[in-house]
Amino acid sequence: MASKYDGLARIIIQNVGGKSNVISLEHCITRLRFKLKDESKANTEVLKATDGIVTVMQSSGQYQVVIGNHVPEVYDVVNEIGHFNQVTSSEEIGSKKKMTPGEALIDIISGVFQPVLGGMCAAGIIKGLLALFVFLGWLESTSGTYTILYALGDGFFYFLPIILGCTAAKKFGGSISIGMAIGCALCYPTIVNLLSGEVLGTLFTGSIFQTSFYTDFLGIPVLISGMGYQSTVIPIIIAVFIATKLENFWKKIVPDVIKMFFVPVLTLIIIVPLTFLIIGPISSILCSMIGEVFKLFYGIPVVGGLIAGIVLGGIYQILVIFGIHWGLMPIALLNFSTYGYDFALSPIFIVSFAQSMVVLAIYIKTKDFKLKSLALSAFVSGLFGVTEPSIYGITLPKKKPFIYSCIASAIGGGIVGLTEVKSYVMGAGGILCFPNFIATDTHDATSMYWIIVAIVVTSIIAFGMTVILYKDDTPVKKDLENKRSEKQGKPETIASPLIGDVKQLSELADEVFSSGALGEGVAIIPSDGKVYAPCNGMVSSFIETGHAIGILSDRGTEVLIHIGMDTVKMKGDGFTAHVKKGDTITKGQLLLEFDIEKIREAGFSIDSPIVITNNDDYADIALTDARKVVQGDIIITVL
Repeated sequence: MASKYDGLARIIIQNVGGKSNVISLEHCITRLRFKLKDESKANTEVLKATDGIVTVMQSSGQYQVVIGNHVPEVYDVVNEIGHFNQVTSSEEIGSKKKMTPGEALIDIISGVFQPVLGGMCAAGIIKGLLALFVFLGWLESTSGTYTILYALGDGFFYFLPIILGCTAAKKFGGSISIGMAIGCALCYPTIVNLLSGEVLGTLFTGSIFQTSFYTDFLGIPVLISGMGYQSTVIPIIIAVFIATKLENFWKKIVPDVIKMFFVPVLTLIIIVPLTFLIIGPISSILCSMIGEVFKLFYGIPVVGGLIAGIVLGGIYQILVIFGIHWGLMPIALLNFSTYGYDFALSPIFIVSFAQSMVVLAIYIKTKDFKLKSLALSAFVSGLFGVTEPSIYGITLPKKKPFIYSCIASAIGGGIVGLTEVKSYVMGAGGILCFPNFIATDTHDATSMYWIIVAIVVTSIIAFGMTVILYKDDTPVKKDLENKRSEKQGKPETIASPLIGDVKQLSELADEVFSSGALGEGVAIIPSDGKVYAPCNGMVSSFIETGHAIGILSDRGTEVLIHIGMDTVKMKGDGFTAHVKKGDTITKGQLLLEFDIEKIREAGFSIDSPIVITNNDDYADIALTDARKVVQGDIIITVL
């Protein structure tokens, strides 16, 4: 069954360089995350100008197409059309460009955590709501209902090494069963219970590296620090990474007839003891160092938390832009497993409110009906903690509103840091975040009260700055719905913008146009390098490379004129624009000149489609049956 996203999916696939250029495809809350063999083959400007795409980002070795909240639906259609599958780590490494250490780290973190983000947030929300219900007296912590629901919420985090063992193995190209087996060993009850048994010895006594051992392996002390390995993240990721290398080694030398069983046995018999003897203790020491650095910084009298909160609140949205905010997640999980709460990342929870209030103010002030619609949906999305539509669709392109939100977030973050707000679960953001700040054991709500204060202050500052300082910087567009209502049933004719021979769209080599994915229309093989306005209206979009123009007629018909096939690769060479986006135009006005011979010499087709991109708004569209046309001849009639 056809999806409404079929057309968008085909445009995305074509403009990331085609199916053959895609190594793998994943998605997060708002983005399609491609790994491409050659990012230079992608038509970034075309994608950015495509309706349904917020923007495109290239970061951390990923080509990220920002869609919005409905990205899962788009992802499904893109995957169905493209038949994309995850490749193994070795294939991937051999096909993609070399990443910097920082890019590689972010790539690993995002690859390991993205698949479980939904479940992690769900478990955090459940734990937070239970704490809220106990605090309000709606539920007893000794009841069976509480116990079962708490097992649902807390169980995810308790057995996190097993879950991450699965996703890490998939990320590194190893066997999922081996990754999960390592996680099971770390969470095995007998191992966990060792911490309540007799201490056989302690190393680094009195320091932050203090580690005790409760048993041994072949006479070697097994060091277990802190709260054990349940709920931890770093040991399992490192262990699975090394296990994948071991597994690949054994696969090369173990005979095929016994490979199925002996490769896992040989891998696990080495990696599990190695994890308890070396990987785990070293990881614990590194984690302790990271945690202590944050505690020391926050421990600076008065200004420590204040400065940390201001900095993190102010820059967090910038981290989101580049997709590197994922790198902060292990810090929070580390603190949860070590202290039972996180204080380092608490300031990030006020950011979505700053963005939401900025776009709400823009919604109230703007007279641009399209911007109003976008701002309203972005506002609602931001209230639930998803800020990408606000950032990429509104505040960042307009620059100053983005700065307003950063300023407000920095002030709110300072309040959070100064008051040492603690979050006790890895829950949702936005309006669902409040239960995160109620202690799950003592049910103390002090942190929740302070986060509310910070959010209120942040919201007032963000909204107030925008109301006072924001001014529309785009032309006021006509209300198309009113226009359509006034002219309902009256046909509109679209004149030929070119001189030349007419072809059907189905005859074009380009699948996106030939399939009708972009809309109905005709194609013209131009004999003259001039493009004229096919109707009265406004230039709604003009690709910087000059090869494509979008026109919004006075009635509301959306006309796309695309000169040549793949001419975006000419990067504007041979194209001369006579109008710009936002200009009002009259039928017959010269819009663009292009060099036909230069296009041909560059090896590109000059077949030029003219399509109605909002054909679903009309009952019927009639196309010319003429074989040749001159500028001004009627080629399309919309009814």
